[in-house]
Amino acid sequence: QVQLVESGGGLVQAGGSLRLSCVASGLSFNSAYVMGWFRQAPGKGREFVSAITWSAGTTTYTDSVTGRFTISRVYAKNTVYLQMNSLKPEDTAVYYCAIDPTGAYYARRRQPDAYRYWGQGTQVTVSS
Repeated sequence: QVQLVESGGGLVQAGGSLRLSCVASGLSFNSAYVMGWFRQAPGKGREFVSAITWSAGTTTYTDSVTGRFTISRVYAKNTVYLQMNSLKPEDTAVYYCAIDPTGAYYARRRQPDAYRYWGQGTQVTVSS
């Protein structure tokens, strides 16, 4: 049974930082993984934030977080991180991690339907 468990969300003032973690379990090792972070604000759709390829560590970011957020992964821990700096009130959302376990949908990595498994989400609230 595949599980993705996020943690690290919370309440922070504008300009502050948070680091989100996502631990994956129940997967057979496959270096082709693509792992992504999405977010969903109240009343809005699920928005792509960032993605990383498991083997090469190639990263992708949406424009609004480029230069502020950094995605990374630790092989041995089956964990992907999202370091969020210079947070803004508009970053407030529930953040989800997701995985494409085959890497077959890399070209569509900005789309939610490219990912097969999802975590339960972690709330990030940025106050002004």
